[in-house]
Amino acid sequence: MGFIARGIAAATSLGAAAGILAACSSSDVLRPDIDITPTAAVMAPVSLAPPASVTYAAPPVAVEQSAPVMSEPAVAEPVYQAAPAVAAQVPAGSMSVMAPPPIDEEAEDAPVVQAAITPAPGLQRLVPSNPYMNQPPEYRDRSSVPRTMPQSEVDCRRELKRLGATYQDLPPVGNGKYCGIDYPVKLSELSGDIAMKPAATLSCRMALQVAKWTKYELGPSTRRRYFTGVKAIHQGSSYSCRKINGSRTMSEHAKGNALDIMRIELDSGKDIGVVKKGFFSFREKGLLNNVRADACDYFSTVLGPGYNYDHRNHFHFDIAQRRSGRKACK
Repeated sequence: MGFIARGIAAATSLGAAAGILAACSSSDVLRPDIDITPTAAVMAPVSLAPPASVTYAAPPVAVEQSAPVMSEPAVAEPVYQAAPAVAAQVPAGSMSVMAPPPIDEEAEDAPVVQAAITPAPGLQRLVPSNPYMNQPPEYRDRSSVPRTMPQSEVDCRRELKRLGATYQDLPPVGNGKYCGIDYPVKLSELSGDIAMKPAATLSCRMALQVAKWTKYELGPSTRRRYFTGVKAIHQGSSYSCRKINGSRTMSEHAKGNALDIMRIELDSGKDIGVVKKGFFSFREKGLLNNVRADACDYFSTVLGPGYNYDHRNHFHFDIAQRRSGRKACK
């Protein structure tokens, strides 16, 4: 009987426990604020964990993410301030006031570049006879020379015109008794529309010899060898108040009686520099040899490449008058 009584008591206890468990649902655990049975007070401490985790996790997420988001505009501000695209929003009327300054500066600089002259090859070594490095001739007072031009000067100019040369009369030039030309001419063009670049300041006698040599010798020589004419003669020095290099004797340049020829430009566009040519440059060597030989009939001095270092890159022509009457063609 005792065994049966203990079994009944255990069954009763299990039934009571089952009743208690049935009364507790999932909503009682997840929603502790609803007080349905006395057992809810027992489960209340368990309900503290979910609210604590929700209320504790939310604030750090909101605070930690807001900091980097707010700092990004501070980095981007300098980029937007320096952007040139804002200039496009300016009205057309205000832009017309700001635009002209850079355009005007470029327009003012252009003539300076165009006026620059590139010296011929080797011309830089011709100091002080380099016309690109020397100052313009110093003009004298006309009262220092007779007003009436001598007949020889008049005849010279008449002959220049007959040969088809273009020239301009200049005032007397010179800066002392050793340098100067009483009746200089500025020779700019020769027979056959051959330009003298730059225009040469010479005595009329020297200009006349240059005109004859060009018309009767240089022009025919280029036509025979290249089947074309001469477009321009590029000179390196005409009138220049200086001495012969390495001596105390005044150069014929100081009297306007000398001319240095750097190169010959043909109508075909070919440039023939006055320098020593290579072994296979037959036509150029032939032309320069003709120039040297033919020039001796018109000038008293003809010096060029092969004579010495000073004349390695040009022909020197002058009409120096020597007592012996001899000529120097080297």
